[in-house]
Amino acid sequence: MGDDFARRLLHWFDRHGRHDLPWQREITPYRVWISEIMLQQTQVATVIPYFERFMARFPDIESLATAKLDTVLAHWSGLGYYARARNLHRAAQIVHNEHGGRLPEDIEQVQALPGIGRSTAGAILSLALDQHHAILDGNCKRVLARYFALEGWPGKTAVLNGLWDHAERLTPRQRSASFNQAMMDLGATVCTRSLPSCGSCPLSADCRAHLEGRQADFPGRKPKKTLPVRETVMLLLQDTEGRILLQRRPPTGIWGGLLSLPELPAGCDVAEAGREQWGLQVEEAAHWPPLRHTFSHFHLHITPVHAHLIATRAVHDNTWLWHHPQDTAPGGLPAPVTRLLDRLKVDPIG
Repeated sequence: MGDDFARRLLHWFDRHGRHDLPWQREITPYRVWISEIMLQQTQVATVIPYFERFMARFPDIESLATAKLDTVLAHWSGLGYYARARNLHRAAQIVHNEHGGRLPEDIEQVQALPGIGRSTAGAILSLALDQHHAILDGNCKRVLARYFALEGWPGKTAVLNGLWDHAERLTPRQRSASFNQAMMDLGATVCTRSLPSCGSCPLSADCRAHLEGRQADFPGRKPKKTLPVRETVMLLLQDTEGRILLQRRPPTGIWGGLLSLPELPAGCDVAEAGREQWGLQVEEAAHWPPLRHTFSHFHLHITPVHAHLIATRAVHDNTWLWHHPQDTAPGGLPAPVTRLLDRLKVDPIG
């Protein structure tokens, strides 16, 4: 069955697959690596402009490894899941310092790099070098779960191992790169999460989910849980020159390494906190409409407070800086902070 599965899929791919994505031109392990990290939990259409800007600024491992993290995060700003960018930067430094600036061609060495798991390592080496490795991204999981009507949520070890067994068995030794790209393309364009186009699928004749009319049942859903809500006050502390005080977050954790706004617990007195915590005298403060930002494990309810300051305080700590909203930020910004600063661009007085 494996040979027939691959034959049908590759025949479809040659006619209908995606062959002209930016990372499919001038293929190198580095370009494929960058694209695979960006494509984790992010749609192709969103990734393309980010990839092109990123490659223009960091065309090779050396340029990425020697860049400041702030610069890398600035070019990642808006893509989300910023741990990907931090891991990418760390991995580039390891490759630059320990592997002579060349991405290893051994899958265990690639998988040992920060931010690269089994599927990503297989994708890099198969797509760039046509090595024989199976992959199992979200699209592949959906195709295989439906084809074999494999019950259960892929986040469970037993289900995931079953999917890997199928992926390893079906991936052909010849044209591994094309097969893996075909699996991703089929999942992204035909075997979609909702309303799959089964009439266009080369595998529908013996796809169990299709034959049983149970496409919506596979892959199994992650058990639902109610996300807790956390509250915070984000301060837009604006001096007489129109600049906003930004704070660099710790290198790990939520928004690690990004430039953000000072925060206070809900209910705090802004004028008092400004004076006692930062030595700033608040002239007036206005509450803006609240924002909600959702992370994987909680909702963040943000109350923005725009506060005009009587005077500017010199910043002597490199975790703080004054930034004018009209200027390009010197580092990455969380999405809610970008939205708030964009409002100031339109309405500088607030």
